[in-house]
Amino acid sequence: MTDGVARVIAPAMLALFAAVGAVMGDRPLPVGIAVAGAVAVLAGAVAWRGLVGWPLAAALLLGAAGLLTLGHGGSANLVWMGFCVLAGWAALAAALPVALAVGAVLVVALVSEWTQQTEEPGWMAWIVGTAFTLVSCAFASRLRETVDQLRAAQHQLAERSRAEERSRIAGEVHDVIGHALTVSLLHIGSARLALDEDPDEARRALEEAERLARSSLEEVRATVGLMRTDAPGGTDPMPGAADIPSLVDSFRRAGVEVGLDLDDGVRSLGQARGLAAYRIVQEALTNATKHAPGEAVSVSARTGDGMVTLVVRNGGAPKSDADPGTGIRGMQDRAIAVGGELVAGPDSAASRGTGESAGPGWIVRARMPR
Repeated sequence: MTDGVARVIAPAMLALFAAVGAVMGDRPLPVGIAVAGAVAVLAGAVAWRGLVGWPLAAALLLGAAGLLTLGHGGSANLVWMGFCVLAGWAALAAALPVALAVGAVLVVALVSEWTQQTEEPGWMAWIVGTAFTLVSCAFASRLRETVDQLRAAQHQLAERSRAEERSRIAGEVHDVIGHALTVSLLHIGSARLALDEDPDEARRALEEAERLARSSLEEVRATVGLMRTDAPGGTDPMPGAADIPSLVDSFRRAGVEVGLDLDDGVRSLGQARGLAAYRIVQEALTNATKHAPGEAVSVSARTGDGMVTLVVRNGGAPKSDADPGTGIRGMQDRAIAVGGELVAGPDSAASRGTGESAGPGWIVRARMPR
């Protein structure tokens, strides 16, 4: 039962028990009806105003005073059920300290009645009933709050999961599209230059650009398909470390001079780390081709001491007006996601402390567990 439901049912029950108390009590009937009416009006006003906290406690205790007037001197009067209603109302609609204060006053009032009419046998039952109602409703209220908090936490986790999934998809698509556009533009540029002098070479360049675009489109579909649980059938596997040579070949066919040093240990990387290695090399080659065109690039991927070290180095400095974009951050996130690290920058800075020889140009260096 929520506090909103309590504000609807509790006033009606309180009015009912006040009316019963007026009939069963020793007071003159007109007086009893007047007091019961006042209790009913008070309960309705409290519910309509939606009082909370200590104002609610004060109003409920004022209603308890009316019930006490109707039932004074007789434990057999059902008006004392109103005390149970008041205790439950306070527990469901107010904070725990407020509810305990209301419950304590109600119990004290019943104990006072018992001390004045010790021969009455029912006072202990009303005391226990009021206390039990207070405790059970307080537990129900706390349980309801816990459930609400768990639902809110679940909603936040779902939102965070969706945000991370969107970020992951964006990263995958960024890498695929960036590589496809960069290499395709190289082929299209070569075709434009060779169009008049060597039509066959221009045709081959355009065919390679078309092939690469189709391949990239299929990879984008596979990337998005992996994120869908309702996609019928299977999806093509994502690329891994064993696909790095074919990736390098795609840049070579576009006219980029790329050297590759890849040992067998790298080829056997698992799916997660293999995909991370592939995407890091893909993004590093794309950036090298875009920001330092015409410069030779070297790719090294070797294993040792339980780690995989990826190094992509180009011999020229990036263009001064180059936009850094999000490529480096994306590569770092991929390395961190599989327990590794990545540094990128001028060759002399990125190689410092690694034992590698420094030189001019730009270097991307990643290390991750095997």
